[in-house]
Amino acid sequence: MKIPVLPLVALGCFAWAVSSVLSSQPRRVVTEPPVMPPRTTFAQTIAATGLVEPSSETISVGTHRSGVVEKVFVKLGDEVRQGQPLLKLDTRDLDAELAVTQAQLAEAQAQVAVAEAERIQARRNLDYAEKLDDARAISAEERTQRETSLATVSARLEASQAAVRLAQARVEVTRTAIQRSIVNAPLDATVLQLKVRAGEFISASPASSPWMTLGQTHPLHLRADVDEHEAWRIQAQASAVAHVRGNPDLKANLEFVCFEPMVIPKKSLTGDATERVDTRVLQVIYRLQKPASAALFVGQQMDVFIVDASRKKINE
Repeated sequence: MKIPVLPLVALGCFAWAVSSVLSSQPRRVVTEPPVMPPRTTFAQTIAATGLVEPSSETISVGTHRSGVVEKVFVKLGDEVRQGQPLLKLDTRDLDAELAVTQAQLAEAQAQVAVAEAERIQARRNLDYAEKLDDARAISAEERTQRETSLATVSARLEASQAAVRLAQARVEVTRTAIQRSIVNAPLDATVLQLKVRAGEFISASPASSPWMTLGQTHPLHLRADVDEHEAWRIQAQASAVAHVRGNPDLKANLEFVCFEPMVIPKKSLTGDATERVDTRVLQVIYRLQKPASAALFVGQQMDVFIVDASRKKINE
């Protein structure tokens, strides 16, 4: 019996082609996310994105004068009190200027002493001339010269006294500049960022990146961005909860503080300086209630769910 070779070969090639096509298709494997997204427990809710911030907002520390840092008195995470020194600038140039101004003040004070002595002598000479019984004992010209000499010395004394006041003002200006070379904490706060070291130069003009950042972290606040299309649904006393990103089981209750009075463009929170503007948002400030179920940090993002009380009112 003759075996049909060609049909068998064709059938084998077809089977191989089908198997090759099927094996080259991508396999779809259903995977579970590593962390389930947060879910609200409220019947009607408004979702928002929140950013943890200090209750004082973030304070970028500035300095009155530019200069080289001589010493930094604090480190990251330190709790500082109002008026506590944060850092000190190099003041050797100001110390030398203070010595010069103090010498000028001493010279001006000596000039005042000389002018006072001259004025006393000029007054005595004039008084002697006026007390003479015989008017012919001294000429009218001599009397006039003594009067002029007294007026001249009195004017010189006033000029010397003015020079003393000017020198004192220069001393005070220099001393003030030395005092302002020590940067003090403007309020009780926590050192959140520290990007300056001894020997580095800092400028008194605003910088794109602050060299020291402070903020009051007791308590912490949360700034929630609510889409402008849902802003009308927000109620001041509505309950709100914030969930930690990465672990929705960790959450914190929120207490309403205030509305920011201005709707602003929302920026996607990428950290880039040229962030893309998506829409406009109403910013709502909440206070993070204690105890929170996790340690929270300034700048941390959280998922916020707010009770939608407006739906209930509409249904009623």
